[in-house]
This record gives sequence, structure tokens and C-alpha cells, in this order.
Amino acid sequence: MAPFPPTPTAPKTIADFFVRPAKRLRAAAPAAASASLSSSSSLSPEQRRRADTNLALARARRNLRLAESRAKASGGAAKLEELLVEETWVEALDGELRKPYALELCRFVTHERLHGPLPVYPPQHLVFHALNTTPFHRVKAVIIGQGVLMLNTVLTVREHQANSHAKKGWEEFTDAVIKTISQKKSGLVFLLWGNSAQSKTRLIDGTKHHILKSAHPSGLSANRGFFGCRHFSKTNQILEKLGLSAIDWQL
Repeated sequence: MAPFPPTPTAPKTIADFFVRPAKRLRAAAPAAASASLSSSSSLSPEQRRRADTNLALARARRNLRLAESRAKASGGAAKLEELLVEETWVEALDGELRKPYALELCRFVTHERLHGPLPVYPPQHLVFHALNTTPFHRVKAVIIGQGVLMLNTVLTVREHQANSHAKKGWEEFTDAVIKTISQKKSGLVFLLWGNSAQSKTRLIDGTKHHILKSAHPSGLSANRGFFGCRHFSKTNQILEKLGLSAIDWQL
């Protein structure tokens, strides 16, 4: 859960509360460095975890710079498939962004950015922020409705007009992401917050994944079930029972 002359600052997402700003990326190959650091027998488990985390942040920064470069080069008209730069997701989704519905969605979003009455958020290079900063093979938990993949069901919107880009194709794409995760991975924890997110239960194979549900954490509904749901600690309990490392929600 998810992308100009001076405009109002875009509202914070839940990611802002979990993600520490990444350090400047050094000129080194993340994959090669990861193999070297992670396999070193001289590192303690904690050192190995920290090394993997730092390399993941470096990879995310690299991806964001690449997406930003492509967006700038296009003058605001980059194709959606050009903005998804994380190789593991490109492979996992296997041409999803070249399907007819996705091409039509791309035309709609491009027209909105270039000719629409209001600015469109998020900026182009952040449209696939959730995917570009969380490689497919690192996903352990998925939060829908607002390492962790935080996925909104609609990834762009007009300024001040909630749901203005709903029913244009984003729902089909994000459904494809959820189905891909469900089919190609096992033992994940899906956190479904709110009725809209919980409608995605049909896309998840409950025989091999864990599903946690609660009210949406918005100010209007958080007191009706989100506070006290303990989804973060429950997620870690599930992961540890599966022999996986717990998620550091403070990162």
C-alpha cells in the first residue's frame, strides 16, 4: 500500500511512518554486494540482517532514480511499463502492462497529466513506488488499503478529487499483482484493512497464505477495530513460526 510549479505537499502515506530515508547510494552493484555480504561467515545474524537491509535500501534508491530519469526524459508521457523498473516484478508480472486494459489506462493517465484540469498525484516516477522499492522475492507481508508491500488499489489520482482515477484500469492491474503474489509465493501475511481491501480476499489462496482483517486505519473508522488489532505483532508471530525473520516495523 500506491506517483510542477509549487503545489500543496502530497499527503503522507502509511509508508512514511515505516520507512527511514535511505542513505546515498554508492557506486557499487547491489546484487554482487548482497551476495558478498550475506554469505560472509564472519557476519553475525544481526550484522547480516542490517547488511541486507542497507542493500535493499540502496537498490530502492537506484530504482527510484531510474524511474525519475525515465519520467523526465518523457516530458510527462512515459509509458507505465517504463516506470516499473524493479526487474523481479517485471518478470513476475510478465507483460501485464502491455495488455489492452493497461495500454488504455496508460493513455488515460497520460492525458490527465498533460491536459487534465488538475495536477495528478503521485509524480510519474512514484506511481510504482511500492513495487520499485520492494523486490518480489523479499515480500513477506502485504498491506492492502492504504521486506512489506503496501499496495493501494488505485495508483494515481487528481489533486483534491478522491477516486477520480478509479475504474480506469488500476483495479485490474493491482488485482493482477495480488493474484501473482498469491500464486507464485507461499506463507505470506496479507493485512486487509477496510471493506475495499477485504473484497480482495477472493484473489488470495487462503490454504497457503495468512489473512488478517480489520477496519481501515483512517480517522473515521480506526476506533471501530483497527486500534488494538495487533496486526504487526501477529504478522511477526506468524513469520517466526514459519522460520522466517520478523519484520522490523520501525525501519
